[in-house]
Amino acid sequence: MDLLLMTITNDVLEMFRDEISSELDDDWKEIPLELDSDLFDAPGDDLHSALDRYEKEFNVDLSCVNWRSYFPWQNTPLLTRWFKAKRADVEATRLPLTVRMFAESAEAGKWLYD
Repeated sequence: MDLLLMTITNDVLEMFRDEISSELDDDWKEIPLELDSDLFDAPGDDLHSALDRYEKEFNVDLSCVNWRSYFPWQNTPLLTRWFKAKRADVEATRLPLTVRMFAESAEAGKWLYD
């Protein structure tokens, strides 16, 4: 991997680590965010801040992202959630959303997934 790509990858990882609260293990030690960490369980406010900062710092437009693929339950119509769908069935269709996806997209200058 060339040095510029490693730098972009590291910059993206550090930016997400800075914006998203770390989880704690059973011994109350921080579990650092890694490139393959799934951002699904990240606190919503933290994730929104990280995505806003990512778009500005790495000049990647995220308006084309199909968020339903990564957060299907949150993007299922309310009436469907109440009467038709089971959360477990909907969540089973969820794709992982990782820091690596954002790093690779920053390297390419555009969102590479969906």
